[in-house]
Amino acid sequence: MKNILFPILLLILTNISASSQNFTEIDFEEDLEYIKQTLPQKHINLFEKISKTQFESKIDSVKYKAKSLNTETFINELFKLMVAVGDEHTRVELSQQIVVPVRFQMFQEGIFVAEISPVYSGALLSKVIEINEQPINDVINKFKEIILSQNQSYFDFLLLHYLNNASILRGLGILNSENEITYTLQNSDSNIVKIKFDIASNNINHSMIKANQHLQTSKNNYWYEYDSVRNEIYFSYSSCQNNEHYPFAKFNADLFGIIKKNKPEKIILDLRNNGGGNSTVLKPFLKEIKRSYLNKKNRFYVLIGKTTFSSAMLNAVDLKRNFKTVLIGEQTAGSINHYGEIRNFELPNTKVKIVYSTKYFETWKGKNGALQPDVKINYSIENFKINKDEAIDYIHSISNINK
Repeated sequence: MKNILFPILLLILTNISASSQNFTEIDFEEDLEYIKQTLPQKHINLFEKISKTQFESKIDSVKYKAKSLNTETFINELFKLMVAVGDEHTRVELSQQIVVPVRFQMFQEGIFVAEISPVYSGALLSKVIEINEQPINDVINKFKEIILSQNQSYFDFLLLHYLNNASILRGLGILNSENEITYTLQNSDSNIVKIKFDIASNNINHSMIKANQHLQTSKNNYWYEYDSVRNEIYFSYSSCQNNEHYPFAKFNADLFGIIKKNKPEKIILDLRNNGGGNSTVLKPFLKEIKRSYLNKKNRFYVLIGKTTFSSAMLNAVDLKRNFKTVLIGEQTAGSINHYGEIRNFELPNTKVKIVYSTKYFETWKGKNGALQPDVKINYSIENFKINKDEAIDYIHSISNINK
């Protein structure tokens, strides 16, 4: 195998002022005490999965080693504390971080480069083998210390989000350099490629290019497309947020205007890339589709996946329970019954934000864990390369059989 070393590229820096400060042992101890006093008061039920004694003991154990911590290892300890709390919405929010211009996507074959600086366009869709000479499986195991891992989709989603974060990688001991980070990749020709990023001290904006993307990952928060050949409607809903320039009520009227005009045989609602927002935004659609001829088996399909979370989860559960849908894809990142409706507070010294839940959502009594699809789809890198969407293809294959 060939071994190729790419030239060094400057790193993106995002709000790194706190990361560059040197905090004292007392600073960390005061912030920890602030969490101990504040989080139980603000969280609706902090001690469901961890006792008050256990919670305080974990904080005290971090205080005990505060002298040996720096900002990044301190934040790493806060992540571990939130894992112990066991609430997927209660977390550390990093507004001050250092990230490199590369993003990743997971397929059944592993983790691949999905987006990167144009300088490294040849590395798109290469498989991640190592980060800083540490095998990717070892890296994944280290991340299980700071990300809840009972729900594989939730873990995978956050893992991919943090794999380009130099601050977190350093806090975990994966990155031990102040100057550079190296990703070892295997390209489509089975060559080993090393990409080295330089950790710069100034703020530089970098554009990134994407690998071939499926249709549903483009455009706006919500959009539809009518396929006259297949006589079907595809409705992408990627964020539970109203667009003030195109209010959802207007969008919904346009959507059902097309349905009334063309009378499609089926509708596909795609929630795979929806991380939440306000679950009520979708209400006009739910009200209209409920009484529509499309609210029937083999006519109404809903796509869910690793990024379906929070308010999008609430919508997905509603669709599963109260509509004649078929759920297709992967299990959701969010749990069926969960804490949410988040608020946050800032730690007095490090200014790290702690996000916490203020409400419990019991959307389906007696159900635990993630929402599972009716039809499980395994996504392949080889299909992704040719823009083949396995979930959509499955629907088309079923439609052909039913004709």
